[in-house]
Amino acid sequence: MNNPAPTHPYPDSTTPDQAPDPHPLLAPVLGFLGTWRGSGEGGYPTLDGDFSYAQEVTFSHDGRPFLRYDARAWLLDADGAPLRPSARESGWWRLQPDGRVESLITQPTGIAEIAVGSADGTTVDLTTDQVALAPTAKEVRATRRRYTLTDDGTLTFTHDLEAVGMPLQHHLSARLRREG
Repeated sequence: MNNPAPTHPYPDSTTPDQAPDPHPLLAPVLGFLGTWRGSGEGGYPTLDGDFSYAQEVTFSHDGRPFLRYDARAWLLDADGAPLRPSARESGWWRLQPDGRVESLITQPTGIAEIAVGSADGTTVDLTTDQVALAPTAKEVRATRRRYTLTDDGTLTFTHDLEAVGMPLQHHLSARLRREG
């Protein structure tokens, strides 16, 4: 017997005009709602060369003053075909008065970050406040993440990383377009 999946009584919204209504504190990040896809380039001194990757990021809310954040990436070959999964993370952006943001991000590789920063309607800039590592996780000491909405409807993403004995430096950059 097939039972249809129940409808969730409190669904997340990925647009400002879907129910539930966004909390007023979300005003500086409403432009980020939705699913974004694109590609980028990355590298780090401890990795074997630079690489191309595809990325998908989804921002949603349930009417409370925070955004749900889900991101996944996969490596691409020279022709742009997927090679294998790469990064994956999820978390929350907790919006505070005056556009302040507290971000909680976890990764299946054993890294949990708390970052703080600001949102002004077109840019969210987050820097590490704390990093917690599982016993077998690689050393990550700090990150900086910048998400910027451009005039042409693109979401640009840059990620700086301080890890495995290296100073804070560029790690990733991508250009994403909203889906749907």
